[in-house]
Amino acid sequence: MIHIAALQMPTQGMDPKGFEPYFKTAKEKGASLVLLGEYVLNHFFKELETMPVNMIKDQSDHHLAMIREMAKKYDMVVVAPLVQVKAKKCYKTIVKVTPKTTHTYHQQILIDYGHWDEAKFFANEVKPLEDPLVFTHEGVRFGVIGGFEAHFNHFFDRLNARDVDVLLLPTAATFDSHNRWRELLKTRAFLHNIYILRANRVGEYLDKEIKWKFYGDSMLITPMGEVEAVLEDKESLMVMPVERKAVREAKRLWGFEKQLKRRRTLEDNK
Repeated sequence: MIHIAALQMPTQGMDPKGFEPYFKTAKEKGASLVLLGEYVLNHFFKELETMPVNMIKDQSDHHLAMIREMAKKYDMVVVAPLVQVKAKKCYKTIVKVTPKTTHTYHQQILIDYGHWDEAKFFANEVKPLEDPLVFTHEGVRFGVIGGFEAHFNHFFDRLNARDVDVLLLPTAATFDSHNRWRELLKTRAFLHNIYILRANRVGEYLDKEIKWKFYGDSMLITPMGEVEAVLEDKESLMVMPVERKAVREAKRLWGFEKQLKRRRTLEDNK
């Protein structure tokens, strides 16, 4: 059994003091991994559209250095969405930072709606889908995808194939999507018998016509599809235990993957 944390926050300024108390508390509660929501290290997407690229780069570089410092100081793994700038182009990524290393996952499917068109703004390449970011930490197998990618079966099929126990899912959900997100993630967790740790952001963005309210609701969902713990709509921290044994038991009980493996074997033997 290990303890992992979801840190629910609005966009943070350049001062790392806002993060320090949460990392200290998470460490005191036994957490060895912390997940941040989308657009916490950077401004919300609609704000990025009007910001100079060099300002975005400065913010990202500063916060990446801060996250590396926190990971080293508290001996933790930190998983956090980050806008990375290369050759004056912005890329939507998620970084996995340990005390010694940094790995980057480029989000593969981005929102492309009229009111929220990340695909147009970011330079992420459109190409055949690859595996999510997968890593092992203290004997538990973790997977990482972007929030919007939770809508696509491909990523969960690959999580199954890679024997993932816990999906780390940073989001920036808003408007009236509260119940839809809960039901989606509960169903995903149950059908694939995995934990899902969701970190959603909080705060508001006001454009000319609409107030975008990010409602939090960060949560840990069990491999049985049940909400184990949830944060409300304020800045806060959640630390919860996960264990590989619970994943194995759920998979054995329901046998969804066993049914598929049996039929794949028949196909291979034809």
